[in-house]
Amino acid sequence: MFAYIIRRLLYAIPILIGVNLLTFTLFFVVNSPDDMARSQLGEKYVTPAAIANWKQKNGYDKPLFLNDGSSGLGALTDTIFFAKSLKLFAFDFGRSESGRDITTDVSTRMWPSLAVALPSFAVGICVNICVALMVVMFRATALDRWAVFVFVSLMSISYLFYIIGGQYLVAKQWMLVPISGFDPDFQPWKFLILPVLVSVVSGIGSGARWYRTLFLEEAGQDYVRTARAKGASEISILFRHILPNALIPILTGIVVLIPSLFMGSLLIESFFGIPGLGSYMLDAIRSQDFAIVRSMVFIGSILYILGLILTDISYTWADPRVRLS
Repeated sequence: MFAYIIRRLLYAIPILIGVNLLTFTLFFVVNSPDDMARSQLGEKYVTPAAIANWKQKNGYDKPLFLNDGSSGLGALTDTIFFAKSLKLFAFDFGRSESGRDITTDVSTRMWPSLAVALPSFAVGICVNICVALMVVMFRATALDRWAVFVFVSLMSISYLFYIIGGQYLVAKQWMLVPISGFDPDFQPWKFLILPVLVSVVSGIGSGARWYRTLFLEEAGQDYVRTARAKGASEISILFRHILPNALIPILTGIVVLIPSLFMGSLLIESFFGIPGLGSYMLDAIRSQDFAIVRSMVFIGSILYILGLILTDISYTWADPRVRLS
């Protein structure tokens, strides 16, 4: 097990370098340092001298990948890529183009993101699994057919509809919770109820439908028919046989959601005014702040790789027949 974890962590290094290099290249293909300077300075103060000063101040006056003016290792280290991207592997995120410390911003904004994402994640999975198990219990009946129709209908509705509809109905008409905002010191749960509710309701269609498919596949296996023939109740079959044997694909699907727990949701945080990492990333894209975008992509890549490793490890718990060496 230990050797497997070390091997996977070593595999992650070239992956992170590749992601870093690809992000860096794509950004500068569409956005040169001169364009970044014009965006940050504004049209009123854009002059060749101002652009040159901004590039020198922010470290964008060097070549991108190879510095022909330097000798030895300086040809590689005295470049924008080395100064701006490779330092991320030491978790040195540096400063944004506006001068703010990115590490401080991330450590501050991750808590509002987690405050929304964790309950949405936990409640959403529990609700989807329970709904799917209930539908499987009444499989091949009118309830099952209507449930599938409702799932597909919920999947067909835009995510924005849930957000705007929830704000209008729950916050404006019923006045149960604030429409938007976030106050970590004064009853923050009031600002989290609606975003969590919207996240859970909007995910029932796709989540419950997918879990239903997994459970139906297990329900047709021989061991289920054997348990039923021995007189086991449907509740016992669902929770003691079908659910445990469907854990591996469930765990595989859950890993996709792990980065979003820390990275936040762009739409949820933007519409509800939550100062999390999702809105932080969106603001950075709007302002073309490459330093923040680069750091957030790097953090997301690390979280996704760690999620994959944790998923493989959890397989041994879900299915003892799986062994990692």
